[in-house]
Amino acid sequence: MKWLVRGLLAVLALVVLLAAAALVYRQRALPTTEGRLQAGGLRAALSIERDAHGIPTIRAASLQDAWFGLGFAHAQDRLWQLETHKRIASGRLAEAFGANALEADKFLRALGVRRSAERQWQQASPDVRGMLEAYSAGINAFIAEHLAARPPEFVLLGLQPQAWSPLDSLGWSTMMAWDLGANWGSELLRLKLALLMPTERIAQLLPPYPGERPLATQDYAGLYRRLGISADKPAPGATAGLALPWQPESAVEGAGSNNWVVAGARSRTGSPLLANDPHLKLSAPALWYFARLEAPGLKVAGATMPGLPLVVLGQNEHVAWGFTNTAPDVQDLYLERINTADAPGTKQRYETPDGWAQFEQFAETIRVKGQPDVAFNARQSRHGPVISDAGGAVAGLVGIDPEGPAAPGYALALRWTALDADASATLDAGLAFNRARSVDEFIAASAQYVAPMQNMVVADAERIAMVAAGRVPLRRPDNDLRGLAPAPGWDARYDWAGFVAASETPRERDPARGWIATANQRVHGPQYPHFITSEWAPPYRQQRIEQLLAARPLHSVESLAAIQADVFSAATQRLLPLLQRAKSPHALAAAAQHELKGFEGTMTAERAAPLIFWAWARQLTHGVFADDVGPVLLERQLASRGFRDALEGVLERDDTGWCDDQRTPVVETCAGQSDAAFTRALDELQALQGPDVTQWRWGQAHTARSEHRPFSRVAGLAPWFELRTPVGGDTYTVNVSRVGLRPDATTGELYLDEHGPSLRAIYDLGDRAKSRFMHSSGRSGLALSNDYRNFVERWSRNEYLPVWGDGRAGRVLTLAPR
Repeated sequence: MKWLVRGLLAVLALVVLLAAAALVYRQRALPTTEGRLQAGGLRAALSIERDAHGIPTIRAASLQDAWFGLGFAHAQDRLWQLETHKRIASGRLAEAFGANALEADKFLRALGVRRSAERQWQQASPDVRGMLEAYSAGINAFIAEHLAARPPEFVLLGLQPQAWSPLDSLGWSTMMAWDLGANWGSELLRLKLALLMPTERIAQLLPPYPGERPLATQDYAGLYRRLGISADKPAPGATAGLALPWQPESAVEGAGSNNWVVAGARSRTGSPLLANDPHLKLSAPALWYFARLEAPGLKVAGATMPGLPLVVLGQNEHVAWGFTNTAPDVQDLYLERINTADAPGTKQRYETPDGWAQFEQFAETIRVKGQPDVAFNARQSRHGPVISDAGGAVAGLVGIDPEGPAAPGYALALRWTALDADASATLDAGLAFNRARSVDEFIAASAQYVAPMQNMVVADAERIAMVAAGRVPLRRPDNDLRGLAPAPGWDARYDWAGFVAASETPRERDPARGWIATANQRVHGPQYPHFITSEWAPPYRQQRIEQLLAARPLHSVESLAAIQADVFSAATQRLLPLLQRAKSPHALAAAAQHELKGFEGTMTAERAAPLIFWAWARQLTHGVFADDVGPVLLERQLASRGFRDALEGVLERDDTGWCDDQRTPVVETCAGQSDAAFTRALDELQALQGPDVTQWRWGQAHTARSEHRPFSRVAGLAPWFELRTPVGGDTYTVNVSRVGLRPDATTGELYLDEHGPSLRAIYDLGDRAKSRFMHSSGRSGLALSNDYRNFVERWSRNEYLPVWGDGRAGRVLTLAPR
């Protein structure tokens, strides 16, 4: 008996020790936010005052010290996020995460983001150099002098925080632009589809903007056949080799956003109002970090991004601004023909309009956790980095593999504006935005902006405007591919012919209607002389915003907040009548149709109808397109493109050519496909939420998940690190919550929302005290902190916090020079 008592006491003592150790670790890991600390590299004392929500106000005696203070605060609260940003931009993921990240590192090394950052640093202006150096010094002062305990990610993965450098900021700026200006995936998709179907059919699967005709191009499907490019398994139905390539995720994934600005004549206050909600990948912690910066010549507040020393979106004493993605075509893929006379494995010459040229070569060593280093050879052509050297970038294609047996062989190179040596001028523009005193000054500063191209709405106390800022390539009149599909790199007609003048990008000032709104729709009229892109987002969100803006003669901060919360999906109305006519022998069909009665497209989380609609639309998309595209390629695209615009066209044309399933002997009609999809959807939802249709809920399946890297992929750790909350809305509502149409790779869940309003902000140009914002996680990136998830519920309820604080004193940390 004594041994049992002793054993229990020993276990209890161990539990107490572990609990005490956990408390001590938590206390040491949380940053010091009060008192006085010394920091090397600081010029004069500064203060970091955190309000009740943890949002810091940094007050410094110089701009350099303000950037230092922001770097210090970022490191205090988001050190692991900084580490992941550094590793993504430099292609050093495998040394932290092991062999699973090797393909990512190969692609990132082939893309050459770090090499590009080195070139950009050489051309950076003195202002940008000073800003990045001061910001880096602030991060490094915290790591070297005040990091008492590493955040849990470092501990669990056995890593030490690494020093930050200005090159890391430049690299992260490039990765920010990756998803916000990346159409190379669409080009490669067209190439892969060209191996399955004719060019005309691809134009139906990837249709043009509503009301426009497909761009006139040559028959690129025939071109690739003539060049000898094929699929691994070209036989009908054998599409396993035609998955889209692996590509790096920057954590931005910015396919959509909303912004609008209302003139003083349409405002209850008599001063302009501006709203912005950028739709990005939801992450834990959020991509954004709220801060306020005050120094001589600078008083600005808003959303900063760990890794960059600026307020990216926000308000200063004179102007407010907000961005949406223009989604310009600023990337082109080129097939570089390899000289087959070169020895196998050493094919280092490629064809140009002037003859054969040598690739530039870069020897890379990739460190892999727990395994030997991997040697990797990256190359660059006259167009840019050779992304096919990464292997996975051209998975499933025969002929685009310079080291393989195919002849003739091609390499695949990428031309992209964000890799240009002078792209650091984007940060010059950002610095000028933070200090702009008027709409005119802001627009003048936007001429320096390179990438990613953005639709920028801006207002001061008197005026409103929009400018689409960024570098856009000019293509020659005889370019018969128009940037839609990979082009022969040896033919000069496909080379860029310069850039659109910065003063000639789309813009608008003080329109008579009293407001400007953008939501990734086409931002210029049919007479605009330059080509921006052929892949504008469908105009559903923009049309809904315009409808709501026009519905009131005068607007307020509250009415703009109501627009940001709107969950009416205009896209639903095009397909809903077909669903309401669908027939099924399923036992739940009548109950499901009853739920659909009176449903007009408002996607509230508490209703069953949105869930029924999306389950049917997903099943119908599979039924119509899987036989033509192949299940692998279709599943990959369902995570992003979704093919909704193509589905609408097929059903409105009643196009049996698409609706017929080539894998069966009967001829399926579109109505028959709809009926069958309804039955499959009911089977799916019964298994998912039970047999009582009245208890089905959209929000139960459609959960906003903010992913943590990497612990969302570890079942035992995910509940501690990732953030979840039920949401309404869908891909096409103003309050966007993109619907995931393929099962989650880790959990198998359908309809997850991992892409939405990463930030909501409304700025009052007449009274800054009324400006408000909110983002999707919390101030801190430490899962141990109470501030890790303190914004989640407010965000899901469309609530806000004051941009400029509530005036109450908070916790004050003074940093003094060492």
